[in-house]
Amino acid sequence: MNTFQLTCFVTVSQTLNFARAAEELNITQPAVTHQIHSLESELDTKLFRRTTRTVELTTDGFLFLDDAKKMLAISDRAKARLINHEQHDEQIFSIGSYNYAALLLLPDILRSMRADYPNIHPRLQIVPPSISNRLLDEDQIDVFLGFQDIVNPKFNGVYKELQKVPILCICLKDHPLAKQKSVHINDLRQEILLLESPFIGPSNLSELRSSILKERTASDFRICDSPEAAAILVKAGYGIAIQTGLSIPTDDSLTCIPVEGLPMLSVGAYYKTLKGNPMLKRFLELLKQQLCKK
Repeated sequence: MNTFQLTCFVTVSQTLNFARAAEELNITQPAVTHQIHSLESELDTKLFRRTTRTVELTTDGFLFLDDAKKMLAISDRAKARLINHEQHDEQIFSIGSYNYAALLLLPDILRSMRADYPNIHPRLQIVPPSISNRLLDEDQIDVFLGFQDIVNPKFNGVYKELQKVPILCICLKDHPLAKQKSVHINDLRQEILLLESPFIGPSNLSELRSSILKERTASDFRICDSPEAAAILVKAGYGIAIQTGLSIPTDDSLTCIPVEGLPMLSVGAYYKTLKGNPMLKRFLELLKQQLCKK
C-alpha cells in the first residue's frame, strides 16, 4: 500500500468517475484502474461497485475511506515537516535527565538559547540512567543531566560538575521536625518515609535509604516513582520524604531540612565532547548560572 494508491482511491471516491479522477490526477484512466485493483488485491476486498454507467463505494470502501484520508494527511504533515526543517535548517538539541525535577531548571535557559540559536529545537527526555550512556554514545541525546555516579562507569565521555547539593528531609511545616535546623538519621527512625525507587538517584542517597530502612518493616516506607510524587504524598500527610537539593518542591506548606553528616552530592552534565559543539558549550554555561541562583 502506498500514498499514490490511496490518492487514486480518495479521488475516485470523490468524483465517482474513473475518467474524471484520471484527469484530476493528470494520469491515464488505465493507470487509475490499475492502482485501485492493486489496492483491492492487497486489502482483499472490493472498494467500488462498477457498472457501465455508475461507480459507487462498497460498504468496505466507505469504511476504508476515512482511514485512507488520515494516512494521506499524516503523509502530507510528514513531508511538510521535513521541507520546513530543510528550509529553516532546524538544529535539534536533545537533553536527557533522570527525572522531571532537573528539567524544571530549563525554561529560562532554553529561552536564552533560542535568542542565541533561533533555529534550535530542544527535545526533552526522561532517560533511565541505565541506558543514558548508550544514548550519549549513539548521539541520540546531546547531554544527560544527573548525579556524578548515576551513569554507567564504562561511559567514554565527560562528566562536568555544575553544583553540589545536600540531601534533605521534606516534611510539612507543622511537623515536629520542621522546627529543627537539621535532622540526624536517628530522627527519622520513627517516621513513615517516602522514598524514590532505589534504582534511580545517586549511590549516597541509596546508602542512606538502606541505613534508615535497616530492621524496619515494609509498612514503614513507601516507594515513589518521582520526587514530585513523594512531595504530593508529604503534603497529604502520608509521611516525610528524603530527597536531594536538586528536587526541592516549591510549596509553601512544605519545608526542607538538611540531613546531618552526609556528603554533598555532585550534580552535573554528561556529554561526549565540546569540540565543534558551541551550542552544548553555551547550554552548560547557562545551566551553571541557573544552578548558582538556586
